[in-house]
Amino acid sequence: MQETREHTQSYYAATANWQTDYPLLAGEQRCDVAVVGAGFTGLSTALHLAERGYDVALIEANRIGWGASGRNGGQLIDGMVEVEKINEIGRKYGESAASTVRQIGIECRDAVLDRIKKYGINCDLKFGFLDVALTQQDLDYFESEIKRKRAMNYPHKMEMVARDQMHEFIGSDAYIGGMVHRGNGHLHPLNLCLGEARAAEDNGARIFEQSMVTRIHHGARPRVETADGVMHADKVVLAGNAYLGKTEPRLYGKVIPAGSYIIATEPLGDTLANEVLPQDMAVCDQRVGLDYYRLSADKRLLFGGLCNYSGRDPKDITASIRPKMVKVFPQLEDIRIEYEWGGYIAITIKRIPQMGRIQGNTYYAHGYSGHGLAPTHIAGQILADAICGDAERFDVFERIKHWKLPGGKWFANPALALGMLYHRLKEIL
Repeated sequence: MQETREHTQSYYAATANWQTDYPLLAGEQRCDVAVVGAGFTGLSTALHLAERGYDVALIEANRIGWGASGRNGGQLIDGMVEVEKINEIGRKYGESAASTVRQIGIECRDAVLDRIKKYGINCDLKFGFLDVALTQQDLDYFESEIKRKRAMNYPHKMEMVARDQMHEFIGSDAYIGGMVHRGNGHLHPLNLCLGEARAAEDNGARIFEQSMVTRIHHGARPRVETADGVMHADKVVLAGNAYLGKTEPRLYGKVIPAGSYIIATEPLGDTLANEVLPQDMAVCDQRVGLDYYRLSADKRLLFGGLCNYSGRDPKDITASIRPKMVKVFPQLEDIRIEYEWGGYIAITIKRIPQMGRIQGNTYYAHGYSGHGLAPTHIAGQILADAICGDAERFDVFERIKHWKLPGGKWFANPALALGMLYHRLKEIL
């Protein structure tokens, strides 16, 4: 058997609502749709299909939410694609395509909230999101974003925060202003994964863990093979994202794995937690190598700020991130760090998620480029719609052409690292 792994030693794994223990895929089995990968994309797809009566098999190499879906910053933000990329889609594929992508971005946050409400998922959901500004250019962008969204009758409240108002939201002097979004927020991503897995199971989906896919045979009726079993299906969905690797050779090199890392402090207690983030909002700055942070339900600060495009993990995550945290919050200088972890997100060169088909009946979606929590959920809905015969939104993404970099990570990651260095130098200069 191939080696499989348990969850990384993250704060999320330590506070999971329960430990999954689904069986291995063993022997010869059959289903309507086999979904490979039990992160948010796979879980969302499986749940949508199971709700519609499909016989779904969800096959995970490790544990439910083992990859980025169960390790991320937990920031619930709408928007599928950045504004300039939507404009690019409009120029190349028409305003109808751009309008579709824009609307999907508005809806994707609600796709998550629908699952939480419908299935009563306990995942520490909190509303409120603060974008912070380091430069006047950031503030100008916030102003234009509010005007743009108001012009399109955007349904959620957004407001500017002046410098002298910042302490109402954040106990730091690092920023010159900000923008508050009342509809976005934050949550416990692994517990969201676990709740969605249980919902899929309750709707009839079969779930298999510790079952790494070794090969996919395409054809009129695809076969998904693991070391211990085979799943025969009418259709297959590939939802491995950054961890798909060479499972499907035709997709290898289309996305680039990039490391992302987080630390979690000891519990701060009510007084210090209220000083640091008085309104318990999630926070993010606007740099290419951004800082993002929020409070957990037990009032730890979860601080992420080290996106590594080289493909190499840092030797010491805490030593790399803690100085960034203390620069923003000097009052946390003596606070103990109790958890550190990281994992891989999937970057596309165009920073637009990829969706497509292989031989007509194998579907895939990946490459959310760091904006995954909400977009992955609506991607699962779009995949399920396409499998059910409504491919209108799926086709918009399938039409978008993407580059495939040669040489796998040995070429792609250094190339991406150089590109990000260029953008960081532009910020400094």
